[in-house]
Amino acid sequence: MMKSDDYLQMSGIQHFCFCRRQWALAYMEMQWSENLRTAEGRLAHQRCHDEESVEKRGDLLIVRGMRVQSKRLGLSGACDVVEFKQSSDGVDLQGYEGTWIPFPVEYKHGHEKENDADRLQLCAQAMALEEMLVCDIPQGSIFYIETKRRERIIFTDELRHHAVKMAEEMHDYFRRGYTPKVKVGTFCNACSLKELCVPKLCSRADPVKYIRQHMETFTEYTVCTL
Repeated sequence: MMKSDDYLQMSGIQHFCFCRRQWALAYMEMQWSENLRTAEGRLAHQRCHDEESVEKRGDLLIVRGMRVQSKRLGLSGACDVVEFKQSSDGVDLQGYEGTWIPFPVEYKHGHEKENDADRLQLCAQAMALEEMLVCDIPQGSIFYIETKRRERIIFTDELRHHAVKMAEEMHDYFRRGYTPKVKVGTFCNACSLKELCVPKLCSRADPVKYIRQHMETFTEYTVCTL
């Protein structure tokens, strides 16, 4: 049985999908560096994470910063927002009359992405809520602050399977203490860990030779300028 200390951070699944090496540097080696994009994203999350505050608007309950965990995934974290709509098809909530249908909402600073990184994080939250509340959650939304638009996400079997496989791979890396080599791409330019990762260096077949060549170039330049 998995202990609480064995759970990995649920937010990490987004980073893992974006880049395995970024996730390993940030979540295993505890290396982190902010750029403008990550700082703006962090501030946006702080504004919507009013630790487990509850707001009631008619037949809608809005819960912020709700803590969740999934034994199946071995992940734990906090949902930005969970909207509970009162419905006869819903589940009981302690302290509230009637039954309620949960609808997770994840806040992101940027805009809709082609990859599944954001969708996987939201799906993992939904799967955790399903375990905790013993219900089915077919969909949720990602709200992109930059475009002020919601993207409705259907939690298909394919997306759920992808989340399970990602979580299994994350635990495998964590158990082995494995930090993979970088796979250089255009996405490296937007990564806040670019200076720590050094993707151009790590992608070289012989990093030592690469450093030696640049040191020789630097030495020649220094001599010429003296």
